[in-house]
Amino acid sequence: MKLPVQLILGLFLTAIFVIAVLLSFIWTPHDVSILTIPDKLLPATDKYWLGTDHLGRDMLSMLMVGARTSIAVAIVAVGIGIGIGVPLGLMAAANRGSFLDEIIMRGNDLVFAFPSLVIAILITAVFGPSAINAILAIGIFNIPVFARVTRGAALSIWTLDYILAARTFGKGAFRISAEHILPNIANLLIVQGTIQFSLGILAEAGLSYVGLGAQPPTPSWGRMLADAQTFIYTNPMLAFLPGITIVLMVLGLNLLGDGLRDLFDPRIRRQRE
Repeated sequence: MKLPVQLILGLFLTAIFVIAVLLSFIWTPHDVSILTIPDKLLPATDKYWLGTDHLGRDMLSMLMVGARTSIAVAIVAVGIGIGIGVPLGLMAAANRGSFLDEIIMRGNDLVFAFPSLVIAILITAVFGPSAINAILAIGIFNIPVFARVTRGAALSIWTLDYILAARTFGKGAFRISAEHILPNIANLLIVQGTIQFSLGILAEAGLSYVGLGAQPPTPSWGRMLADAQTFIYTNPMLAFLPGITIVLMVLGLNLLGDGLRDLFDPRIRRQRE
C-alpha cells in the first residue's frame, strides 16, 4: 500500500523533533542553566552553532530543551481532552436526546465559548502562571473538542444493524460503547488528537509568550520569542529560530494528521490504490 506523501513528510518532521527531545535528556551542546554573559548575542560559530541569546545561552541547546516543555504540555493537555472528552461524547451519544445529553453538550458549549488564553488568565489569576496551569487551560479547552467529535461519530454508528443486534443480545450502552463504538471511531480520534496536539504546541507558545506558561528558567519556545522581541532589530535570529521551529513542528503534525486521515479513509485509500 502506497503511503500518502503528507504522511511521510509529517512523520519525517515530527521524528526530527522527537529525536531532539529524547537527545536533550542525555546531551545538549551546552548547559542551558549556565549564563555566559560575555558570550551574549553572538552569531553562529564553531562553539555556538546557532549563536547565543541575550544571556549567553546556546540557542541550539535552548531549542532542544524548550521542545521538552512545548511537547510535554501538548501531550498532557491532549491526554486530558481525550480522557474526559471521549467518555463524555460516548455517554452523550448513548443517551441521545435525553436530559443527560443536553447537559453534556450545553456544558461543552459553555467551555468552548472561552478560548484557552481566557481560561489560562482565569486559572493563573487564582493559582499563578506556570506550565501546569497552561496544561490545565489547554486541556480544558480540548475537552469539548473531543466530546463533540466523539458524539458525532458515535451517533452514526448507533444506527447500524450490528448495534441493534448487540442490544438484542442484552448488551448495555456502556458495553456497546466500549466494545463496538470506541474501536470503530478510534481512527478518527487519532487524527483529531494529532491536530489538537499541533494546536497545543501553538497554544503553549502563545501562553508562554504572554507570560502565562512556563516560567524562567525553564526554556520554552514561546518564552524565547517573548525575550527576543527586545532584540528584533539588533539580532533577528533570536526571534527567527524559535519561530521557525514552532512553524516546522506544527506543519509536521498537521501533515501527519492529514496523512493519517487519508490513510484511514477507505474512499481516499481506494482512489490511491
